[in-house]
Formats: sequence, C-alpha cells, structure tokens
Amino acid sequence: MKIIRWLLFPFSFIYGIIIFFRNQAYDWGIMKSYPIPGRAITVGNLSVGGTGKTPHVDFLIQHFLSQNENVTVLSRGYGRKTKGLVVANEHSTASEIGDEPKQYLQRYGNKIQIVLAEKRKEGVDYIREKISDNSIIILDDAFQHRAVSAGFSILITPFDDLFTDDFMLPTGNLREWQNGKNRADVIIVSKSPSTISSEKEMEIRSKLKFLDDHVFFSSLEYNDLVAASKENVPSDFEEVLLVTGIGNPQPLIDFWEKKCRVHHMAFPDHHNYSAADIQAIHEKFGKFASVNKAIITTEKDFMRLQQFDVVFEKENAWFYQPISITIKNQTTFNVLLDEYIRQV
Repeated sequence: MKIIRWLLFPFSFIYGIIIFFRNQAYDWGIMKSYPIPGRAITVGNLSVGGTGKTPHVDFLIQHFLSQNENVTVLSRGYGRKTKGLVVANEHSTASEIGDEPKQYLQRYGNKIQIVLAEKRKEGVDYIREKISDNSIIILDDAFQHRAVSAGFSILITPFDDLFTDDFMLPTGNLREWQNGKNRADVIIVSKSPSTISSEKEMEIRSKLKFLDDHVFFSSLEYNDLVAASKENVPSDFEEVLLVTGIGNPQPLIDFWEKKCRVHHMAFPDHHNYSAADIQAIHEKFGKFASVNKAIITTEKDFMRLQQFDVVFEKENAWFYQPISITIKNQTTFNVLLDEYIRQV
C-alpha cells in the first residue's frame, strides 16, 4: 500500500500546487473570505481521517453551556442524505443530518442549536438572522473552508500521526500544506497518552514549530458503556465484537484488548449500515463460545445503527462506547477560549 501511495507522488505534487494557489488567493484577497460576525470558533485538521474532532467539539459545547452561553454547531453534516441548509430538530435522524450532528443532538437536545450547510456562509447567515446574533458558533470540520473566517481556530493533529510527519494527498493524508497551521490560534495534539512525559511534549512542540504556550495535549477518556436495550451493563466481558465505521478505530481496539478477547469488524468511515451488515454482524457474534459477550460500537456509529430495531433487543447485547477528552493544562486552554469570547 505504501509503495502504491508513493507511485502517486506526481498527483500529490499537482494537488499541492492547486491548494497552494488557492490558499494564496485567499491570503492575497483575490478570493474573498467572509469574516463571521460575532463569536465563532473553528475546529478542524490538516489531514483526512480520524483525528478526534468530535470529542473536542463536544468539550467546547460543554464548556460554553456551563457558562450559560447560547451555542450553535454549524456542520456540513458529512454522510447525510439531505442537501442544502437543514436545521436539526428532535426528530432528525443520522441520515438526515449526519452521525456527528446526531450525536450532539442526542446528547444535548434543545440546549443547543444545530445547523447543517455545505456552504458555511449560508449557514452563518441563517444563524445570525434567524437564531441569534450573539450565539457562539462552533464550526465543525471547517478549517479548510476558507470562504468564511472564524475569530478563533483550533487545529487538531493526532499524537501518533502528526501533520509534520505527513504528506499531501494522495501520497499522504494532508488536505493542505503544513504551513496551514499558521491560521490556527491553538494546536491540540489529540489521542496523547495520559502519562505523556515533559520530554516528549518538548519534542513534539519542537516539531510543530508553533507557539509553545498555544500547543496543548488531549487524551481520550472511555466512559461507561451504554446498553442499547437500556439494561444494566455487566461489569466485565470475556469476549467482545467491536463494530466500527470511523477513521481510526485503533485506540478503541487497544482499550478493549486490555480487558478481554477482541474481534473486530471494520467498516469505512461514516458507513451507512445495511440490514445485510447487521445480519453479518449477528452471524459472527453468534459463533462466539463465551457466555459473557457483547457487541460494542462507538457512539458515533450507534447514531447510524439505531435505525435497526434489532440492536435494541437485549439478547443481541449491543452496547456503545461514549468517549470524552481531558486536556492537559486545561485551565490555560480555557483562559485562551474565554479571553476570545469576552473580547468579541
């Protein structure tokens, strides 16, 4: 696979040139970037794949709700079957708004507003005109969407796959050149070990070549399992089947392999599960010899799986794994956020 990718290097070069001139056009003012009025925060990355944006957006939502702020999430709604501008409501499904917005909706309900728009400016205009001129807009995965410009930008890069070690698509996974980092206000190194040493932090900061006090490290926290059937969750399992359709399932696999015997069925990121998929999952699960066993999926996957009634049946033993993040030096990070919010 790596050899094939490097054979695609000429295409990476062409793609890189196109992206370079596109960004220069915005930097020089040839292409116009619309400054979002009011308070707006972008969360994104330089690469494709699972960097862990969703739990960071969730962190921001919780942080601002705790301060009694009005919060609106603006997302493209990747994988949704609808088009154009959509305002999420209590009846919205993952197929209508996308799995990540559905996850926010299921967690927070009417405490937040969620707007979907491929053209972010259209979404911003709707929010400011129809929802609130003072709402904090959190733009999910819009770092490259330069048609709009937020007042504060958070760039996320995974601990084990830093953008400094990557290359442009299709040879690598970068959507734009590494100097795109300069548009960020802070960089968060996601999926870091909770016990990361100060020496390792210094090494990474040196590689990122960014303001040291604006580089933060976040680690994943695996919260208590939730049973789809709403039954009590057993304290332990002998054997589990992990079902994932996310960018990088390895951290979840590693977590469960420390607990029990693990089998894994991997699907593409944002996969639209079918009845045939569910049947294949249950057939594999039915061959497990263990009595104390479970099918475990991610919370994001469950947003797409809950359309099937069988996942709620107790005998099928479906569970989903909620996650959250912990940010090292969180107080300093919060100060940067809150200073921006107060200034606008």
